[in-house]
Amino acid sequence: MEWLTNQLTAINGVVWGVPMLVGILGLGLYLQLRMGFMPIRKMGTGFKLLFTKTEAGSGEISPFNALMTSLAATIGTGNIAGVATAIFLGGPGALFWMWMTALVGMATKYSEAVCAVNFRETDSLGNHVGGPMYYIKNGLGPKWAWLGVAFAIFGGLAGFGIGNTVQANSVADALSSSFGFSHTTTGLVMMVLVGLVLIGGIRWISEVAGKLVPLMTVSYFVAGIVVLGVNASALPAAFGTIFEHAFTPVAAQGGFAGAAVWMAIRFGVARGVFSNEAGLGSAPIAHAAAKTDSPVRQGLIAMLGTFIDTIIVCSITGLAIVVTGSWTSGETGASLTALAFSTSIPGGEYIVSLALAIFAFTTILGWSFYGEKCVQFLFGVKAILPFRILWVLALPIGATQSLEFIWLLADTLNAMMAIPNLIALALLSPVVFRLTKAYFAEQKIKK
Repeated sequence: MEWLTNQLTAINGVVWGVPMLVGILGLGLYLQLRMGFMPIRKMGTGFKLLFTKTEAGSGEISPFNALMTSLAATIGTGNIAGVATAIFLGGPGALFWMWMTALVGMATKYSEAVCAVNFRETDSLGNHVGGPMYYIKNGLGPKWAWLGVAFAIFGGLAGFGIGNTVQANSVADALSSSFGFSHTTTGLVMMVLVGLVLIGGIRWISEVAGKLVPLMTVSYFVAGIVVLGVNASALPAAFGTIFEHAFTPVAAQGGFAGAAVWMAIRFGVARGVFSNEAGLGSAPIAHAAAKTDSPVRQGLIAMLGTFIDTIIVCSITGLAIVVTGSWTSGETGASLTALAFSTSIPGGEYIVSLALAIFAFTTILGWSFYGEKCVQFLFGVKAILPFRILWVLALPIGATQSLEFIWLLADTLNAMMAIPNLIALALLSPVVFRLTKAYFAEQKIKK
């Protein structure tokens, strides 16, 4: 096992190395520039569309619930533990690079959703299916089929790690440390709850996500605003620290070991992508099921996921850690975020634990759909029920086992998912530009 861990660590260092980070940021920046920063300029349009009820087009779930399903999967441990880890390893400057990743990632997420809706299919059960494996298959042709298969394999396997066992473990740890619940009890309860939701497929998943995600996001945001309000006088200095250390090294102080600028960039970008999943190819699987007749309209809604996840939720975590000075404590992960909240709010650690548990639970639901569609692409609709059974059975195992190796494996597979997706997006970008130009030209005519 030690040899396997060492080999996987070496592979992880390669797939999350400079080429991957340059690829993710580079493609996002290219897409933003070619579209004249449209995803940023049209954010208001995206929010307007999000709350506009429309029955036009075919699909299984509303555009709003498609976004909530993708947010259910993206807003998870990365927003609480991941942000804290990035700051612990890269310093406050890592938060700046998370923001940059999100701003270019909006263009990536937009393009993913446009391709997902444009190249989606209807399966033998009458449901719409899409995502990287389908836009590779239908957009790039037979000679690229192997790339779609590779994505589906990596996505199906990664789901059991990052979207299942490690999330179950995070829930169990949070509820055990704060409320004294046993890991076994938590695992069994999650198995039952997730199983009940999965019976109804994407419709039930989206309905639960449509209610839980807004509630948990707003609640965590409000708690974070209270922390920032209590420390309002320290906010200007906190922003100064973040911007300063995005471009200059930070010296060791307190329990912080110090970090070079490269560390801030590497961990800011890597954790940003881990959190908002722009470029990984997971979110478009959910958006492909949206009830819409316009790929561009769904893309405008989809790109909001990156903004909400990173610019809003991750920023609350990061700013709370920096503004309270907790980043020099030597704590890391969820414990660092809990410390930041508890210094300003009585019982703040319980708020963080509860938020982490709910975030992780909804991530399990969202990723169950992603994994299911990857397995369905490989083996057909007959694989759906066996997959759901395995997904549910894996939860108590994840809740009760030590998962350092699984974390490493899942992180590696996440990066390997991104490779086929980034290649496909680069090759299909002319399609995205053409559809975008046609949509806004049509909107101008209607006005």
